[in-house]
Amino acid sequence: MFVPCDRAGGSAGSDFTGFTLLKPAVSVGNVGQLAIDLVISTLDMTKIGYFYTDCLVPMVGNNPYATSEENSKELSINAEVYSLPSKKLVVLQIRSPFIKNKYRPFCDTLLSWVKSSHCARVVVLSSSHAYQCDDEQLLGTPLRYLLTPDLEKAVGDPIQELKWKEMEKVAAYPGVNDTEKVLHIPGGGITKLLFTESCSKGIQMAVLLKFCSEGDNIPDAFALVNYLNEWLQLIKSESTDPSSQWKAPSSWRLLFGSGLPPALF
Repeated sequence: MFVPCDRAGGSAGSDFTGFTLLKPAVSVGNVGQLAIDLVISTLDMTKIGYFYTDCLVPMVGNNPYATSEENSKELSINAEVYSLPSKKLVVLQIRSPFIKNKYRPFCDTLLSWVKSSHCARVVVLSSSHAYQCDDEQLLGTPLRYLLTPDLEKAVGDPIQELKWKEMEKVAAYPGVNDTEKVLHIPGGGITKLLFTESCSKGIQMAVLLKFCSEGDNIPDAFALVNYLNEWLQLIKSESTDPSSQWKAPSSWRLLFGSGLPPALF
């Protein structure tokens, strides 16, 4: 559950009435988490608390968004909450994988917090295995979206104007029964569970995802955050290359390790 931290002599509350909650799914290529990094770093969001849970692998590290030697010594843990009141935006960043069989407890805790904190809507950034796309999904853009019925009522028309492609349902039993269709997000981690539970609980949730493969997923993260920005307009697109307007955090310098030690040679 949300635990506020003390900033500048005051404690952060947990009332996010009218706010959009942005969070990643721990999915293939960690694309959602990388995209969240870009949002927090570019908007210079303030850390206001932690999301305490026993569903994630414990971890601690230095401040991934350090801008000086002083704030580089701040510690970060596996689930932290950042806020930007001017844009009515709250972000939950997740930095470690889920413990086995802990998807559902995390989902229940998260959605309970969404309701108690009065968030207006939730946006989940996710990804799915490109190699498992069917023929229809291989056509056109690798970006997809999903809206719960409650959110579709609220933002259906603006989304239609963007001409995005909705995530296709696939045959439940390919080659046996092609008429029965189901939602399938291979490599998407908790994405499908969060979405289906939000549908049944009347929560306004959107899922934005990208088909990708493991490897250097920085380009995928830029593509996904630009996709998000088409809708939420977090930054103004004043360039022909919108990716150039996002600020990569300092921690990305070590995304692939610190390089080969010179002593090896």
